[in-house]
Amino acid sequence: MLKKSLLSLIISILFIGVLSGCAQSGGEEGKDSGEQTVKIGYFPNLTHIATIVALEKGYFEEAFGKDVKLETKTFTNGGLFMEAMSTKAIDVGTVGPGPLLNFYVKNPEYHLISGAVNGGAVLVASEASNITDLKDLDGKKVAIPVIGSTQDVMLRKALQDVNLKPTTNGGTVELYAAAPADTASLFVQKSVDAAATQEPWGYVLETQAKGKLLLNWDEFAWGKESTNTVVAASKPFLEREGLAASYLNAHKKAVDFIKENPEESQDLVIKHLKELTGKELNKEEVTAALSRLEVTTDVNEQVIQEMADISKEAGYIPSSDIKGMIDLKTLEESSK
Repeated sequence: MLKKSLLSLIISILFIGVLSGCAQSGGEEGKDSGEQTVKIGYFPNLTHIATIVALEKGYFEEAFGKDVKLETKTFTNGGLFMEAMSTKAIDVGTVGPGPLLNFYVKNPEYHLISGAVNGGAVLVASEASNITDLKDLDGKKVAIPVIGSTQDVMLRKALQDVNLKPTTNGGTVELYAAAPADTASLFVQKSVDAAATQEPWGYVLETQAKGKLLLNWDEFAWGKESTNTVVAASKPFLEREGLAASYLNAHKKAVDFIKENPEESQDLVIKHLKELTGKELNKEEVTAALSRLEVTTDVNEQVIQEMADISKEAGYIPSSDIKGMIDLKTLEESSK
């Protein structure tokens, strides 16, 4: 049975959209006509630790300066994030590569400008499923966060490695879309046999729902090269002189801080999520979850292309041509 405190946190995160319009430095009212506004999007997840630390440490304010007003919005999945970017509700932020490339193929107005997190996702089997090996997923039902999500694509990659396919592609493995916060209950109810999920939900499944780790973060899909979170920016934002460079300077500073100060970074994440949800994550859970990811600005372009190829094969996109989506010029220039 789930602990009450954890269940309360899960419920709070499900309603995080209520808070998503909160501004980091005030709202639209009182906006000075001489100011620029940068709208940053991210998820209230551990895999968005770089954005959270940059906000908590004031790196964005420092990088953009006093003439730029910052606003932040949080999202519960990549589809909602990209919809917000397409309607100019956000300019830049962190999201999974899956939703980004899905939108890019339909409208090449969105770009991947930096890496953020590799790993951070695991494959967990329920106790009742008797699954001990990846091949045992044959005929089973596996939970994924959202159809077309990064974890969906990672699961499809893992299935390819053992010659299995989802039922939607003529195979035997059923994919079941469910919010990560709901998967523990699905395990307890024996409604699914396994879950491909991001942290901290993988750790929650192990400790609160008696799940068994089938593939750890460094084994799942592309292993340590599995791109979980990237920095995405809209074309109009990239055309605003100097802003992308300022964002990436703050992002890189946060990545370096996390590498050098892992424990303090964990405390900052716990503090930030408590302010968003009103509930506090367990330090042990956060520590364990963050040990399953790697913060980075690097981008493995081959992995991103393979993700696009898998998404096309799944029928999510009409083409896997993502030429031009990855634009690391600003990142490279700022690293000189």
